[in-house]
Amino acid sequence: MSEWSNWSGSLRFTPAAVVVPENEEELARIIRRAGEEGKTVRVSGAGHSSTPLVQTPDILVSMKHFKGFVAKDGANIAIRGGTMLKEANEIFLEHGLALENLGDVDLQALAGAIGTGTHGTGRNLRIISNHLVGGRLVNGKGEIVDFNIKDDPDLTLAARVALGTLGIFTELRLRLLPAFHLHRKEWCTHIEDCMVNLDKLIASNRNFDFYWYPRSDEAKLRTLNIPGTGPEDIPYAWCQKERVGWSGDVIPRSRDNKFDEIEFWLPIDNGPPCFEEIRQRIKEVHRKDVGWRVLYRTVAADEAMLSGAHGRATATISMHHNASLPHDAFFKDIEPYLTKYGGRPHWGKKHYRTATDLKKLYPRWDHFQEIRRSMDPEGVFMNEYLRTIFEEG
Repeated sequence: MSEWSNWSGSLRFTPAAVVVPENEEELARIIRRAGEEGKTVRVSGAGHSSTPLVQTPDILVSMKHFKGFVAKDGANIAIRGGTMLKEANEIFLEHGLALENLGDVDLQALAGAIGTGTHGTGRNLRIISNHLVGGRLVNGKGEIVDFNIKDDPDLTLAARVALGTLGIFTELRLRLLPAFHLHRKEWCTHIEDCMVNLDKLIASNRNFDFYWYPRSDEAKLRTLNIPGTGPEDIPYAWCQKERVGWSGDVIPRSRDNKFDEIEFWLPIDNGPPCFEEIRQRIKEVHRKDVGWRVLYRTVAADEAMLSGAHGRATATISMHHNASLPHDAFFKDIEPYLTKYGGRPHWGKKHYRTATDLKKLYPRWDHFQEIRRSMDPEGVFMNEYLRTIFEEG
């Protein structure tokens, strides 16, 4: 059996079997058999997570036969569960629709992006998972479950960020926006000017984030606005490049360099003081060893049970490091600054939290666990890593 590797190459394993079901019924049979034999099933996705969510010694499922458009009803669209995010954006645009927001990359599987709480930036913009209003999945009992936000609100709010523990999506139903253009600008300034004006920058732009470069103490600001809106100039910064286009073309960027990442979600008012402490720590201890930039973004509050933005307006701070270099010491040194300010870890990125730590951070943690156990009572979808973050003791 061939070895599986994630995008950065930092996670590698060899499953006992890779299966490629052609339809829901075949997938359901695979899961039922795995449950009877006490085996673990995970889905391969696109491999863009830094955490071992996919890893299994047993059965790895490829969803390559579950791709493409299913149906459209007004602003609601249904697509198959194995569709990649970039492919989904193209389908949406063909039908005059778009996601409200996107992250930095669009190479993930859409189901994986939803399952891990992938997000972009914008004080009033929620995570991609918020678009999910229903779908179909095969649960850990091998049952095909059709759900929707009206009839199954709790299941839907659990499924919006579930790390693949409730079942395998065969169909995703999303409520979208009419397709729209954005005007993207990238600006250069000193980090001090950025921080002094941070609140105004966040408030005056649809999308705003910044990268801080530790070795130069400079910042790259990124603003995205509906054409004809947003600030024309930023007095203390100079615009380096700009572009106008469809949102799905303008927001994501290509990433050639392989990296691993740690990111936490903080109450929005805790973002600036946390960043300043991290900035000081990196300058004092890690500046010579870590050349990668630090990314600061904002996210609107939502209701998904395991969303990093559940119940609170959020700032996110993420550190990156070359995938080819040791990063655990750096990430472990920075993580206490993030947890000190009430941070919740991004599920798809490196962190060192366990179930005991995590259950305190999510008001509906216990309710999610009840739903998870009802959907997968034998733990067919629970690998070793997931047990460390969901099961105490």
